[in-house]
Parts: sequence; C-alpha cells; structure tokens
Amino acid sequence: MNECHRFAVIVLKISNSKEIVASKVGRFIERLTPDSFDEAKVEEEVVKKLVENLRAEGIEGSVASVKGLDLESTGIVMKGDIHLRRYAEI
Repeated sequence: MNECHRFAVIVLKISNSKEIVASKVGRFIERLTPDSFDEAKVEEEVVKKLVENLRAEGIEGSVASVKGLDLESTGIVMKGDIHLRRYAEI
C-alpha cells in the first residue's frame, strides 16, 4: 500500500520590492532600475536568506520563486502560465 505524505506549502507575497531596493541603494538609483530588476533582486535575496535561516533551524524542504500566481485574501489566483524563477533546497 502506498503511504500518503502531506506537505505544507507556505506562500509569501512581496508587495514592496521597489521600497526595499530604494532603502538599500537609494531613491535615485531605484528610479533608474526597471520594476522587473527590483523584483528579481529582492526575490534572490529573500530566497537566499530563507534558505540560510531555515537550514539553521533544522528545517528540510525547498524554496521557490514562482511567477504567475497571486496571493489574495480569497485565495491563490493563477495569472497565466506559471514559471519557476528560482528554486533552492533547504
């Protein structure tokens, strides 16, 4: 008989990428960078820090940055094709 495993998935939506970049590099530089760069840089740092901190806590699993999903109060909404942007094992 196959054993059924249930895994919890935590979804994190970052809605202030521009502000985070501005606070790190300054408003002038932030205005010169496209929004996609802001999002990518923040995602990269968040994934990196999540992996470091979760490993330190002994948590095993994986972290991914996914484009094409949106988190709303009513649930998760698909916004076109789903694209895996980053993936890291914990």
